[in-house]
Amino acid sequence: MIDFTVAIRTYNGEKRLPAVLDRLRSQVGTEGFSWEVLIVDNKSTDNTKKVVEAYQTNWPQAYPIRYTFEGEQGAAFARQRAIREAQGTFIGFLDDDNLPTPDWVAKACAFGQQHPEAGAYGSQIRGNFEVAPPQNFERIAAFLAIIDRGQQVFRYDTKVLPPGAGLVVRKQAWLENVPSRLLLRGPVGTSLSAKSEDIEALAYLKRGGWEIWHNPAMCIYHEIPKSRLEKAYLLNLCRGAGLGRHHIRMIGFKPWQRPFAFPIYLANDVRKVLLHFIKYYSVIKTDVVAACEMELLLGILISPFFLWREKYLEVKAASRYPNSLSTSV
Repeated sequence: MIDFTVAIRTYNGEKRLPAVLDRLRSQVGTEGFSWEVLIVDNKSTDNTKKVVEAYQTNWPQAYPIRYTFEGEQGAAFARQRAIREAQGTFIGFLDDDNLPTPDWVAKACAFGQQHPEAGAYGSQIRGNFEVAPPQNFERIAAFLAIIDRGQQVFRYDTKVLPPGAGLVVRKQAWLENVPSRLLLRGPVGTSLSAKSEDIEALAYLKRGGWEIWHNPAMCIYHEIPKSRLEKAYLLNLCRGAGLGRHHIRMIGFKPWQRPFAFPIYLANDVRKVLLHFIKYYSVIKTDVVAACEMELLLGILISPFFLWREKYLEVKAASRYPNSLSTSV
């Protein structure tokens, strides 16, 4: 049994992967446990596989590097493939634009072994920006998986949860509690759609009684190119984060409770949209962050109707084309 798996989700990552793999090849403090690196290629069309094969030719045997292909696009599907293929007791998720610090693997494995009650735990995530972010960016930074939640270890006991980048999960806890097919798919290629697939998985872990922790000793750097700070991208990102909110909320309720919770949430969401508009109506066209917050609130407001429509279309497609939703590769 391997102690720890680093699972890297990549899509057309031939130019980004080398920096991540170079960081992993120079990890320190890993002599006392066994670990591996697993590349999950989420239907790339570039030379991603060849890049991995080139690294495999001279990769240290002490922590082998493996490659697997997931043909159904979406971050959720790539992570589920990683769960199935990983041999580690713990699985640490990185994207192909996440650069771990030299001791990230050692700190990640040690924390899981020291906290048997933890089903998952997140990292500190700092941004490497190609250009300066907009004013007040810290208000929406979490949607780009950039978080600073302090230097103290703590257990998440609120509705806030860590993002999937730099997240470590206990494989057995995931297998016992997270559905094999999540409703939220996450980023699909270059499309964002309804996001928060990582939060959906964590919500199932919490419902199953597992604790979610913050481990500040783990730190990664998230590469943010200029394109991800453009207004259109940020608006789409925040809208996608909002569209998944209803489903995540409902996970915490029993089926009979959901019809009662729905109108309460709906009324509160309407109130938040109105208050935000009143506060920022004069600058919402020029203030990127305020506009993004409005997109988030509107996405949350329409979330139940959007997800009901998506669910209906998926079921309809499955009945007309039984093989269209196959997860086989």
